[in-house]
Amino acid sequence: MNAEPSIQAKLLDLAAVDAELTRIEHRRKVLPEQQEVQRLEAERTSRKDAAVKVEILIDDLDRDIRKLEGEIDAVRKREDRDRGLLTGGSVGAKQLSELQHELSSLERRRKVLEDDQIDVMERREAAAADHDHAGANLDQATADLADAERRRDDAVADLDVAQQRCISDRAALTGAFPEDLLAAYDKQRAGYGVGAALIQARKCGACRIELDRGEISRIAKTAPDVVLRCPECNSIMVRTKQSGL
Repeated sequence: MNAEPSIQAKLLDLAAVDAELTRIEHRRKVLPEQQEVQRLEAERTSRKDAAVKVEILIDDLDRDIRKLEGEIDAVRKREDRDRGLLTGGSVGAKQLSELQHELSSLERRRKVLEDDQIDVMERREAAAADHDHAGANLDQATADLADAERRRDDAVADLDVAQQRCISDRAALTGAFPEDLLAAYDKQRAGYGVGAALIQARKCGACRIELDRGEISRIAKTAPDVVLRCPECNSIMVRTKQSGL
């Protein structure tokens, strides 16, 4: 394959644009701003789970409080009934003794229930404080995530602009190449990652392998319009004044 040296030299410009496109794509995959968004998404999910867990606990405690209130109310009504019977003077001595025993048992039961109620209410108060704290943490995580998403979106927008600029530059360059040269370049780039590179300091700029003396001698004797391929990586090797050949 042959091409004017000036046309071959333009392959270096095309390779530079393609290298930039590759860097842009790599940056998209490892974008620090995206990684921060993912970290904050996980943190927000964790904080949301913590808030939901506290909400469930509060619901359980409220249910326990209502149950204890009902039990205490039932015991008090039973106490009131027994006291009414005791003070009414309408029961016999045996029933009077039974009522007094039952009333003592009811009073003990009520005190136990009231102690349990106080304990549950204290736990409910602590859970409410935890819920407020969890809610504040969730709000902060949500705000942090929103900020990170804005930074990520700005970074992606910058990459989009840079990529579009490279695409435009590439389109402007490719029209200057013969179809066979461009096809060879694109095929090599697709398979190896680099389509063409400068020969410099006896090295192929694509694979950085130093060319032996025999290859250097062969290249020096080759007509300038002959398109050279690296014997190691097969990339197109471009000769310019910087090559020293």
